[in-house]
Amino acid sequence: MGSAASQHRPDTAAAVVAMVGAGQLAQMTQQAAIALGVQLRVLAQLPDEPAVLAGADHRLGSPDDLQALLALADGADVVTFDHEQIDPGLLVELERAGVNLQPAPAAKLLAQDKLHARRELERMGFPVPPFTHAHSVEQVQAFAQQHGWPLVAKTPRGGYDGRGVFELADPEQAAAELATHPDGLLLEPLLEIRRELAAMVARSTTGEQVAYPVVESVQRDAMCREILAPAPIDAELAQQAAQMALQIAQRAGITGVVALELFDTPAGLLVNELALRPHNSGHYTIEGCVTSQFEQHLRGVLGWPLGATELTAPAVVMVNVVGAADGSDPLRRIPQALAVAGAHVHLYAKTARPGRKLGHVTVCGADLQGARATALRAARELGSEP
Repeated sequence: MGSAASQHRPDTAAAVVAMVGAGQLAQMTQQAAIALGVQLRVLAQLPDEPAVLAGADHRLGSPDDLQALLALADGADVVTFDHEQIDPGLLVELERAGVNLQPAPAAKLLAQDKLHARRELERMGFPVPPFTHAHSVEQVQAFAQQHGWPLVAKTPRGGYDGRGVFELADPEQAAAELATHPDGLLLEPLLEIRRELAAMVARSTTGEQVAYPVVESVQRDAMCREILAPAPIDAELAQQAAQMALQIAQRAGITGVVALELFDTPAGLLVNELALRPHNSGHYTIEGCVTSQFEQHLRGVLGWPLGATELTAPAVVMVNVVGAADGSDPLRRIPQALAVAGAHVHLYAKTARPGRKLGHVTVCGADLQGARATALRAARELGSEP
């Protein structure tokens, strides 16, 4: 399998990184791989996925197919991921077959199963919101008696970009949702949140760790719309968030980049969830940091020295380009966006549809207010939904 085959590769051959998934994260990883002389191989379900169109070597297959995963891994130095939507049991089978998985299945599960992550992080002593796992209306009502209505409900597995996260207003709604979620729901109170933060760190297979600046994630409709770097918070809180992310990465044995999503609340920082892969909160690093998250992820999973993480400007803002209600394609409006001085445009080669992430714009500037205004203007020129 992967690790065994790589031992027989000539010293002059490029390192081969296999990535499960071929979406925009793999697309941007491909761009970083080219500069490093790394061969990126992706598992794509369709031949027109973003990473394939960007020139990545690819295998067609489903992440639910063990044989497709084994074919992806054959001859690769390491297998990594651009998403969480893969059966954890299959990862264990790959590991048993000798495939070098980074991060390892036990660590990856922290990003795949929200309930497991809450339990493990609480066990390790990290601050998490009050939570319970409810299978019945009675359990929901008991939690509501402690914390009040409405409650926030999450599916333990499978949700992203707001999917699988919703509010429960009363017992009737709880009964209806439980009927469609036989594995139960993760419940938490509707928290008072000052802002949402993301602390991204990277950890190499050698144990080396680095932290990126803590950023603010501006959410609308449970989807990240903007990233402000650095987050407009005091230095002590930023340091606390970064240290928490470094400690979790070290204690959980995480490799590659990891994004720790945090709630800034009156009670202090609370861990929301983890992403063990390049993440939307780190897209700004392409222009905004010395080493992008995509290059850093490759370095980390290959066991290469990690890069510097400092900002390249006093302020960096990223705005997601979200599909407009009329379904128009931002490709047709690139010249207008490029006319906005300082705007760096990234489009993902995805079919336009309302509410879909189609790209992002990054602006590096002297201050957050000015950089944000410029990034928003460029995103609007691309037809991005407000």
